[in-house]
Amino acid sequence: MGTDARFDRRPIGVEQIEDWLELLAAVEAEDRVDEHHGAEDLHAMLADPYCDFPRGSLAVYDGERMIGYGYLKARTAADQVHEFYYLGAVHPAYRGRGVGAELLAWAEQAALPLHRERYPDRPLSLYSSSLARDTAAAALYEAHGYTAARWFHGMTRDLTKPLPDLPMPDGVEARRFTAERSEDARLVRNEAFRDHWGSTESTVESWAHMTEGPAFRPELGFIAYEGGSATGEGADGAGEALGIVLAEEYAAHSEATGERDLYISLVGTRRQGRKRGIASALLVQALAAAREAGFATASLGVDAGSPTGALGLYEQVGFTVKDTWVAQLKPLWQPGDPA
Repeated sequence: MGTDARFDRRPIGVEQIEDWLELLAAVEAEDRVDEHHGAEDLHAMLADPYCDFPRGSLAVYDGERMIGYGYLKARTAADQVHEFYYLGAVHPAYRGRGVGAELLAWAEQAALPLHRERYPDRPLSLYSSSLARDTAAAALYEAHGYTAARWFHGMTRDLTKPLPDLPMPDGVEARRFTAERSEDARLVRNEAFRDHWGSTESTVESWAHMTEGPAFRPELGFIAYEGGSATGEGADGAGEALGIVLAEEYAAHSEATGERDLYISLVGTRRQGRKRGIASALLVQALAAAREAGFATASLGVDAGSPTGALGLYEQVGFTVKDTWVAQLKPLWQPGDPA
């Protein structure tokens, strides 16, 4: 396998973090998607319980320079089909030389044994994404049999601008995220995203990886409860948990831009809490707290075809679309096919 025998290939490990950071910085300088990474972020990726970097990652080197990478992330469940997620990029100076095609071909081969260990009786697809404005990437995926399956927007908001007055409905109270309330938030997340395209449940293991990660900001996360102590439900007898807004901050972004950005990682409302203004009220509360803490902007990602109308909610709160990504999907294997 390979397009150039001079290139070296190896799995990604801790010893390559500096090389990986340099590659990611070069990609950001070219693509300008406003994604900046630090060493602690990459350490967190390497510790993801749903990744197997020794067997499920590949770095391509030209001498001492990492010029491309790819890795696989398993889903927490195979709901009919296991959509194994592939993430990767190629250094701008090496695009058009077959490195991206090699990485895709590697991913399709590497995914099968890892998939069969987790979900041997389920079909396998490979799920990746590309910038909508990156026509070369779209052509690469199409040439390798991928179908554009869904569109996702990256949105941003200037926190120096006024926030709308969107109060919490009567009987519902917002409480800050705490370790004691974490399980309430996980259960809300799982019910809220059950009808979202491509979503699988957050397991206890994957939830811990996120909420204990270096980017997570518990003090800027909120959970909406209804009913209070009379029900005895929820952490601290807070009532029934109906909605969540959780957030992250990436230190590398602040270092690169000189401004703090709050990334809204999760917004979700259980079915009985929808259409009541809970999500918008929680979001405004989180944005207000972020502004008070010194954040200049906020950002988030949203499924353009969300059945809950999330795009309209975010626009109501003042977010605007900055970029769009295309979900690329390819069926790879199903039970009964040759191994």
